[in-house]
Amino acid sequence: MTEETRNFGTEVGRLLDLVVHSLYSDREIFLRELVANAADATDKRRFLALSDETLALPANPAIRISVDRLGQTIRIEDSGIGMTKEELADHLGTIARSGTSAFAAQLAEKTPEDRPNLIGQFGVGFYSAFMVADAVEVISRKVGHDEAWEWASAGKGQYTLKSAERAEPGTTIILHIKPEAEEYLEPLRIKTIIRKWADHIALPIELEEDGKFEPVTEGKALWRKSRSEITPEDYADFYRHVGHNFDEPWATIHWRAEGTLEFSALLFIPSSKPFMPMEETRDSKVRLHVKRMFITDEAKLLPHWLSFVVGVVDTEDLPLNVSREILQATPVLDKIRKALVNRVLSELKAKAKDTESFKGFLENFGAVLKEGIYEDTGHAADIAALLRFDSTKEEAVTLDEYIARMPEGQTEIYYLAGDAANLKTSPQLEGFAEKGFEVLLLGDPIDAFWPGRLGTYKEKKLVSVSQAGKLFETGDVTEDVKALCEKLEKALEGKVSGVAVSSRLKDSPAMLVAAEGGPDLAMQRLLRRAGRPVFGLPPKLEINPAHKLVQALGKREDIATEAGLLLDLAKLQEGDLPEDPAAFVRHIASAIAGE
Repeated sequence: MTEETRNFGTEVGRLLDLVVHSLYSDREIFLRELVANAADATDKRRFLALSDETLALPANPAIRISVDRLGQTIRIEDSGIGMTKEELADHLGTIARSGTSAFAAQLAEKTPEDRPNLIGQFGVGFYSAFMVADAVEVISRKVGHDEAWEWASAGKGQYTLKSAERAEPGTTIILHIKPEAEEYLEPLRIKTIIRKWADHIALPIELEEDGKFEPVTEGKALWRKSRSEITPEDYADFYRHVGHNFDEPWATIHWRAEGTLEFSALLFIPSSKPFMPMEETRDSKVRLHVKRMFITDEAKLLPHWLSFVVGVVDTEDLPLNVSREILQATPVLDKIRKALVNRVLSELKAKAKDTESFKGFLENFGAVLKEGIYEDTGHAADIAALLRFDSTKEEAVTLDEYIARMPEGQTEIYYLAGDAANLKTSPQLEGFAEKGFEVLLLGDPIDAFWPGRLGTYKEKKLVSVSQAGKLFETGDVTEDVKALCEKLEKALEGKVSGVAVSSRLKDSPAMLVAAEGGPDLAMQRLLRRAGRPVFGLPPKLEINPAHKLVQALGKREDIATEAGLLLDLAKLQEGDLPEDPAAFVRHIASAIAGE
């Protein structure tokens, strides 16, 4: 039959340019799209054969890929339903008209369990082939028909149709690879792409090497199997595959959500920290699959504070945009995210019962988990209940344990945040032991942020000890001490917001506390180190009138220099540097020399 030339439907030039240059961020996507189409075609034929045995698939159907480096072509073959001449024109000659969508529309009244797995939705995935090919041929024979047809185009606005030969029903796609895309003519490159994007679709994918077709994919979606079918070794192998880790999973979360929203999930929590610091990989990399086909690992299925979780989520209900790379902000996706967070939190609550094991988890990921208190107030209380803290009484204390042993008269949860090395010796703690008040010692940088965001836990307010000055203020002050406070305030004007006498100091001469309404001292310290402005009043200076140094200052008239030294000593105890380290050293040296 004579070759027939036709024009593409719609504004093909503009749309093809969109597909090739804008729609997809990675050229290798072309292979995923073509494999997805082949899988769809095979599923269609398998489904139709349920009611017509003459349409049955051949034994051992597969998607077969051949690479001809000399001829600069890639060949992709399937044994699917195939297309007639007019279907080739309708499905490939009109951009954004999808045979899959039309087929799905015909099945709209069937129940979900009776429908085949259909991946394509928008009819543009096929045209991603032109990202790597300057010409594409499609040879197809519809199941139940004797004729085969060839569709061919260079993507320039026209395509040709002519009769062809094909021994069996199905479709063959031949890509004439562009010179700048020759990397895709390497079998190893093809294998890598297939294993990344389509390793777990049910239909086998085979690659021709040395004249023989060899399997490339495993073809088993572990997450779709029941737990009873999977061994611990299977889970561990898959965890290492999907997470690129070498350890054993600390927790395995495998379940299928059913009801109005259905999806399968197989998630893992590592037993050790990743090689790359967590702050450099804050986005969740849980892989999103649709009908087993990998779509993206950038769907942010879990929040930052659960970014250590790895695994796979597979759904058939999720609407996608035309590229399948940028997910639509749909209620379905939001529901999946919510379900995943709740399920991971439930697993953590169960695992927290094993104190020793959970201690290791918190050492690895506790700082990341705490970000959830700051970022996700809806789960803040649940996260806080999971945390463990050292305290002035013991190690690994929960907030519930702290509250249970609060003495009569204590109404607040006291904590001290700062550098872990300085916490236990901080003068901030002096006086709390005498009152019998336990203090939580928070040594992670994030600990300066989340307590203020949490605010209260089980109706108990969280209070930094640097903001608990009123608890130890005393009205029993001599006139001499009052005069000393006034002189210190004058000498340190602009550097402190006030000087007060405190009963909590036992061994130290002085200490700094946060001004009323101002940020916690640990927060101020972090802001300064980050070069950020610190808002609010300067800290207050509390003095210990029983200390020999303070008593000596009270006997002097001019204490300008000594006041600065006292302030620097208080800063040093908090882990800060003196305002002028060189001057501080000179003054200390002079004092030691008795000058």
